[in-house]
Amino acid sequence: MAEISAQVSLYPLRQPDLGPPIQAAWRIFEEHGLEVERGAMSTVVWGEEEAVMEALKEAFHWASREGEVVMVITLSNACPHPGRGGG
Repeated sequence: MAEISAQVSLYPLRQPDLGPPIQAAWRIFEEHGLEVERGAMSTVVWGEEEAVMEALKEAFHWASREGEVVMVITLSNACPHPGRGGG
């Protein structure tokens, strides 16, 4: 199984508190064993392809239960983890 990276931006819409859906996504990523780099505008995660895809799906579904949401994802199999000599 290949390791991939995903840059994720989660935008909760018309929700009174934007923090909980974003914090839940971070928790979900970590629970799936992904390495997580949090940024001001997006989060980058690294891990096995199946784990990344499952975590993205779960994070989107969790945020959707709280209200309307937009999730923008860029996937790559060519962007290695910077801590492993990739950037």
